Amino acid sequence: MTAPLNIYAGPGALATLKENGFYPLLFNYFLGASGGPKWFVLAGLDRVLFPEWFDTRGGQVQVIGSSAGAFRAACAVQNDPLAAINRLAEHYSTTVYSKKPTANEITTKARELLHHVIGKTGAYEIISNERFKAHIFAVRCHKAMASRGRYTQLNGLLMSAAANAVRRKNLNMFYTRHVFSAPGSELTIHDPYQLNTERSELQFVNVKDALLASGSIPLVLEGVEKIVGVPEGVYRDGGIVDYHFDLSFGPRKGLVLYPHFFDTPVPGWFDKNLKRRLPHRSSYDNVVMLVPSADFVQSLPYGKIPDRKDFNTMDAKTRIRYWQTVLSETDRLGEYFMKVTEDGSVMDVIKPLPFACLDG
Repeated sequence: MTAPLNIYAGPGALATLKENGFYPLLFNYFLGASGGPKWFVLAGLDRVLFPEWFDTRGGQVQVIGSSAGAFRAACAVQNDPLAAINRLAEHYSTTVYSKKPTANEITTKARELLHHVIGKTGAYEIISNERFKAHIFAVRCHKAMASRGRYTQLNGLLMSAAANAVRRKNLNMFYTRHVFSAPGSELTIHDPYQLNTERSELQFVNVKDALLASGSIPLVLEGVEKIVGVPEGVYRDGGIVDYHFDLSFGPRKGLVLYPHFFDTPVPGWFDKNLKRRLPHRSSYDNVVMLVPSADFVQSLPYGKIPDRKDFNTMDAKTRIRYWQTVLSETDRLGEYFMKVTEDGSVMDVIKPLPFACLDG
C-alpha cells in the first residue's frame, strides 16, 4: 500500500539526519503556512507532533505561523495542545455563515472561533510557555491597503499584485511584515528579499488581536486596528507576504519541521500564478517537509483537500460532513509519522525536495 505521507528533506537537513538519525532534538523550528481550511488535511499530524513527538524534547522550539498556521501555533503552545487543536478543528469545520456574509460577519465569527480556541487561560499559556515559543506573522498595511473601503482595498490588491510581479521587494510599498513573538524567545529571520520587518512582543492583552490580524484576509475580513503594544495601523493576513514562506531562521542552528498541504511552497500570496517565483535554496536547506501523498488526497471525498471555495460550492451540511471526514482520515498521517519515526524506517522513506529552488 502506498504511504499516506511523503517526507522530504533539503540537502542540509538530509545530511544532518543521515549523520544523527531522525530525532526531535534536531528540530529547533516548526513552520505553519497560510491556507485556511487546507489545514484540515494536516490535523492528524498536529494531533501527534506536539502532544506526543515533541513532548519528550528538552529546550526551546520556535513555533512559527501565518494565518491558519498562526492559529495552529497558538494551539501547539498551549498546555494541552491536543485539546486546543481539536477545539480549532471542530469549531472551524462547523462554522456556518449567511448566504452573503459581510466582512463584519466573518470577522465576528473569527473572533468567536479564537475565543473558543484560546479560552480563559490560553492567552496566558501562549505567552508563558518556556519550551514552545509562538511567533505570529501578520502585515501592517500602507497606502490603499490600509483603507477600510472595499473598492480601495481591491485597487490596493491590484497594485500590490502588479508591483510584486515586477519585483517581490516592491511589496514594501504596501506592507511591512510584523512578527509577534512570545516573551523570552529567540528568532532571527533571514529574508533573501530583505522585505521590511518589524517585531513586537506577544502580551496577554494582544494575543487574540495578533492572531485575528494574522488571518484577516483582505476583502474577506476586516483589518485589525488598535492592537496593544504595536505601531498604529491596520494589520492584515500574514500570508499576503509569507504565504508558504521563503525564509530561513536563527540564531540557533537546527532543522525546521514543516507539515504542508502541498509539495511546492509559494513564497507570497501574490506569487501563486508566478511560476518563476521559486523559493530560495537557503530557505529550504534545513527544512523537513511532511506532505500528504497524492494517493492519500485522492482517497478523500471529492479527491481533494478542503479550501475556502467549499463555502460557496457546497451547502453547509455537505461541507461540514466532508470537512469532518477529512479531519478523521488525516489521523492516518499522524499514525504513519509516529510509526516510521519510532521504528527507524523514516530514514528509508525520506526523499529530496521535489521542487526547484533559486540560488541564494
